[in-house]
Amino acid sequence: MPGLEEARALDAADPLRTFRDAFVLPLNEQGAPVLYFCGHSLGLQPLAARARVAEELDAWARLAVLGHEQGRRPWVEYHEQLTAGLQQVTGATAREVVAMNSLTINLHLMLASFYRPEGRRTKILMESGAFSSDRHAVASHIAWHGLDPAVELIELGASRDADLIAHEEVESALMERDGEIALLLWPSVQYRTGQAFDIARLAAAARRHGAVAGFDLAHSIGNLPHRLHDDHIDFAVWCSYKYLNGGPGAIGGAFIHERHLDREPLPRLAGWWGHDRVTRFQLGREFHPQDGAAGWQVSNPSVLAAAPLLASLELFQQAGMRALREKSVQLTGFLARLLAARPDLELLTPADPAARGAQLSLRIAGHISRGKRVYAELLERGAIVDWREPDVIRAAPAPLYTRFADVHAFAGVLREALELCP
Repeated sequence: MPGLEEARALDAADPLRTFRDAFVLPLNEQGAPVLYFCGHSLGLQPLAARARVAEELDAWARLAVLGHEQGRRPWVEYHEQLTAGLQQVTGATAREVVAMNSLTINLHLMLASFYRPEGRRTKILMESGAFSSDRHAVASHIAWHGLDPAVELIELGASRDADLIAHEEVESALMERDGEIALLLWPSVQYRTGQAFDIARLAAAARRHGAVAGFDLAHSIGNLPHRLHDDHIDFAVWCSYKYLNGGPGAIGGAFIHERHLDREPLPRLAGWWGHDRVTRFQLGREFHPQDGAAGWQVSNPSVLAAAPLLASLELFQQAGMRALREKSVQLTGFLARLLAARPDLELLTPADPAARGAQLSLRIAGHISRGKRVYAELLERGAIVDWREPDVIRAAPAPLYTRFADVHAFAGVLREALELCP
């Protein structure tokens, strides 16, 4: 098993090692940092987040309503402060991205515009293991159009006795139902297994069969580099509280490809904040959308919820997604090597680094109750991971703040937990 000296050498050579100091690290009862491997669920707090929120509270106290137009970051334009950072993590043009709402609200807005059932083309293809909120949104839109989700929703799962879904299976499903599928909704990273998909390949397959391709980026944004514009993705949505470290309930975001922005305005669920900025406050009766994805905004964003995300995106811009990805591959590879000798551990996540992000999903041999006992023991020993039913422990070393020494320590704690829970 690789040793602590190797971990220390890797940390010493890490060009991103100072970014750890830009985060607040939770402490155990002895005042030492916990082993935090749960950035796939909630990222750590950037140190600058408190200052960013305090700045807006101060502006509110000092300026009151005038803060919308005055102050360091006028609130009317606040969401635009996030655009450059979102461009970097999505690989988009400025007009293709917008920070707004939360993931499922944004998914509803995108489905309202892009799911337009007509003739035989009425079906939506998604994975059977999709996060429940995505499925609820999709089923509700099918029903909204007067159709039956039991008929129109096609759910594709992994092959028998498998956890992963091959790209060929998605392509085959699109081919078999050619002319029937209106929209493909797929995750960029599957939340339970950690499998990463080639979304450019899936989008191209959808286009070949006349379907719109939309993606849930919840577990890949800030985790994997994206090229949404160059990959011709139709739309994408995400939350910002996982790898983007925007805080609990952080403002989410959406991407709409430029080719859809330059055609006749798509139907949408409109609201005043999506109205053309120049005439928005004239409060006219007719809706004239802003240019770009910003035209899908409905209400003004919560400035206090957006401020922490601004602090985090500044760090992403400094670090760069390429460097973060390189470190992430090293971290997960190191952890996989440390765990490889355990016969009572199964790695669900693909072994190929190109087919996974920062998350490794682990299945403990034995009864499900053993897995839950191991999970509880990890928490007791200050190793923060999470449990996903029915039998998966998820651990993610986030490259902005996780050290190789942390990975080595986590592997040791997991080994101890396995031995204590036979």
